[in-house]
Amino acid sequence: MTGTTSASHDMPNDNPIKETMNIVIVGHVDHGKSTLLGRLYADTGTLPVGKIEKIQAICQQQGKEFEYAFLFDAFLEEQQQGITIDTARTFFSWGNRQYIIIDAPGHKEFLKNMVSGAARAEAALLLIDALEGVKDQSKRHGLLLSMLGVKQVTVVVNKMDLVGYREDVFRGIEKEYTEFLAQLNVIPQYVIPASAKQGINITTNATETPWYTGPTVLDSLSHFSLDAADTEQPLRLPLQDVYKFDARRILVGRITAGQLKVGDRLVFAPSNKSAVIQTIEAFNVDPAPMQARAGESVGITLDEQIFVERGQIAAHEHQGPFVSTSFRANVFWLGQRPLERNRTYSLRLATREVPCEVSTIHRIVNANDLDDRQTSTSVQRNEVADLTFRTKAPLAFDTYTTSEDTGRFVLVDEYDVSGGGIITEMIRDEQEGLRTEARERDSAWVKGEIGPEERAQHYGHRAAVVLFTGPDTTAKAFLARKLESVLVAEGRHAYLLDAENLRRGLDADIGETNATEAVRRYGEVAKLLTDTGLLVLSTTNPFSLPGGTIAQAIQTLINPTPVITIYMSKEQESLLPDATLTFVGPEDFDARTRQIIETLKQIGILAESVGAQPDFQFSI
Repeated sequence: MTGTTSASHDMPNDNPIKETMNIVIVGHVDHGKSTLLGRLYADTGTLPVGKIEKIQAICQQQGKEFEYAFLFDAFLEEQQQGITIDTARTFFSWGNRQYIIIDAPGHKEFLKNMVSGAARAEAALLLIDALEGVKDQSKRHGLLLSMLGVKQVTVVVNKMDLVGYREDVFRGIEKEYTEFLAQLNVIPQYVIPASAKQGINITTNATETPWYTGPTVLDSLSHFSLDAADTEQPLRLPLQDVYKFDARRILVGRITAGQLKVGDRLVFAPSNKSAVIQTIEAFNVDPAPMQARAGESVGITLDEQIFVERGQIAAHEHQGPFVSTSFRANVFWLGQRPLERNRTYSLRLATREVPCEVSTIHRIVNANDLDDRQTSTSVQRNEVADLTFRTKAPLAFDTYTTSEDTGRFVLVDEYDVSGGGIITEMIRDEQEGLRTEARERDSAWVKGEIGPEERAQHYGHRAAVVLFTGPDTTAKAFLARKLESVLVAEGRHAYLLDAENLRRGLDADIGETNATEAVRRYGEVAKLLTDTGLLVLSTTNPFSLPGGTIAQAIQTLINPTPVITIYMSKEQESLLPDATLTFVGPEDFDARTRQIIETLKQIGILAESVGAQPDFQFSI
């Protein structure tokens, strides 16, 4: 073997370590993983002095041929004796970078760790046996990397010595596998012909492959790019809670990415509320800090009293997370019961928790043997699935490759954490247009001096829309008028906004031809009225769209002001599962009115009494 040396165990690696990269190595044991790693450790000077000679002597005593795989096995055993080294990881250093090799014992453990965040691979080495060629298992390994969001890949076609270093064999494997990976949106940076056993193109270029002019395996690692440091990424501050202290509202949470400083304008997703950081609070710190960065838990106050709550994510303007009720994700399922379509689960992302369901199952992979099946109606325990989820309320999130903490979630089945997932794609839902409209409108909204908190304290209630929906034969309008009368008699500021009135004025130009536009205009009028602090009451009678669609559209436009849905039906079977209250059959309208008012009190819309400083629950 001849050629220019890229790395050798005779060349000490004295450069100071400046950065660390996590690399997963994927491939069958008999494809040469241990041999490749042993060669890398030996030729980068990572092994203790005398380790190679010691292993060579043992092999000679036992009458075995020395193999570099023995070096890796011995090195792994030695590292496992230290308390700081995970049994699934080893490392070596070259240049100014330390490489942590993730080689979990079994696909199931590796998948679980990757999806849950216990392991974080930024790049991968994928081994293929040159003699065997591209087999189904090689394709499943590619699928595995794709499902875990690992996009930086070097493919090593190992054991080229067994095919006589033939270029045509290599090119055939390169073409077939590259085309397959392209279908998974994975483009390998390099495909390298190699022989780990003979040291061909591992750390030195070799004359055995004169037709190959690319980098060695070791050189290819240096071309992998590191993720931007957490502090250099766009700001993400999931709110943990909001505390009232003296006359201040302090928003607290842990910064998962980016940094912030006093004077920054923040936008909170998904509510789209915006304000400027006035102070950064700290206990017994003088002077108070002026900035904070990723990894720090902070409390901040804003220059105005906007209503934001736990679960929202603060970001800088024009650098916010995605907001949608639909996204695609890869999930590792550990639940005792299967993960099924159209069944409600609780999804926890950062500090937010929302109900969700699986709307589409795209692909399922068994973590034990990597067998995959294209379609199914459920995901079994220890399977990884490519799924589309739909949440009951808009969710703020990132893709996992963009921001790890806000791109990862867990699923709760009843009371048990039963799965973990990473988000791979945002899917635009039917509310996206309205959401964009609301975002642009709110960013330029001209505000007065009186905020929603002051109006709530003065009126004895928070603003809200109470929407009566259900079949047209259930006297929704009668109950809405009844509720308005009682609320006003109690001193509340309530108003019955009938969409039929808008049709004869604001909607005169569209008549009954455009139901979607009529709902949009209604939502904008409701936004104006709720901004004044009103309780707006309405029915879905004038609209020709489903009640759930109407409620979602109005909620998107007036967010974060709540929409309280009252569903009325004469039949138990036609109930609306997401409704705040559901009434069935003939009604005692006085009793129903009292029930609605009590519910509004319980969820923090109405104060117990109208007057000075009413007591609010603020639970929404």
